Amino acid sequence: MKAILLTKLSPLEEKPLILQQMDLPRLKEDEVLIRTEACGVCRSNLHMIEGDWIKRGVPSKLPIIPGHEIVGKIEEVGSRVSHFKNGDRVGLQPLWSSCGRCPYCRTGREQLCPCKEITGETVDGGYAEFVVGKEDFLYPIPDSLSAVEAAPLFCPGITAFHAIQKAGPLLGKRVAIFGIGGVGHMAVQFARLAGATVIALSRNPRHLQIAKELGAHDCIDANDSQHLEKLNKEGDIDCAVVFAPSNAIAQQAISLVKPGGKIVLGVNAELGAFSFVEEKVILGTVIGPREEMKEVLRLAAEGKIKAISQTFTLEQASEALLKLKRGEILSRAVLIM
Repeated sequence: MKAILLTKLSPLEEKPLILQQMDLPRLKEDEVLIRTEACGVCRSNLHMIEGDWIKRGVPSKLPIIPGHEIVGKIEEVGSRVSHFKNGDRVGLQPLWSSCGRCPYCRTGREQLCPCKEITGETVDGGYAEFVVGKEDFLYPIPDSLSAVEAAPLFCPGITAFHAIQKAGPLLGKRVAIFGIGGVGHMAVQFARLAGATVIALSRNPRHLQIAKELGAHDCIDANDSQHLEKLNKEGDIDCAVVFAPSNAIAQQAISLVKPGGKIVLGVNAELGAFSFVEEKVILGTVIGPREEMKEVLRLAAEGKIKAISQTFTLEQASEALLKLKRGEILSRAVLIM
């Protein structure tokens, strides 16, 4: 098979990714071999490739095949696989597996499992013509969704859905979403479905236009200090959801939320001074469990949400990542095989 291998951690400009022919992976009893049709390109792929997460042990091995939002067809099944067969269309999200025994797994929070495997970070991912998945962590793809439509649901989709779940209940509330990229444009849609009035904030006018088309009530340039000052004075933001990787923006989100409100962070940030007297709540959020992933697929199949993307070939993986690094990708880049 053809695959994109990460061979060293370095800036993309130094060409750490190589296209290579590899042997097909061997299956264990509970695994399937998937012929990849589409794989989303995530900013976390970029962070891993450039060595930003090495202190967290990511990637756990080199070389490694990146990519963790994958759709394809099953080519082969292991001897113990009983719920899928050859030809089935399936998806694979970042949560490649979890132990199933720890308190997190037993309470439906398997994304926090200390023994979890992450697609494209601890095991080989979807920047390849074939990828291996565990039977218990695969999801049937609804017939109404193409591979390109479905692939981004397996990271931006589940990540945005889980963040909005943590922010809720949102019926009748005003929610500010910072960063309208791959995850943020999905969060706008989930917040609207939850009954919120959505304020979208971004420094990119094209991203704000997408937010408007997706139903955001107000779209604000994050550089517009006068508009932000007005929001501060009005003091009616119930919740902020942050996907923009910026300390300043995270701090701005905290200041905008009214006393007793919530700030949900989907990025690392230094928060600075925090006053306890306003009883604001700060929550972290990361991907989401399997039951929520199924709900994301259901909503997409019913046409209630959609992922906006632009496509590249497998051979253009480095080009797609460079465009992402430069802020030139609208919503999501998807590699097609």
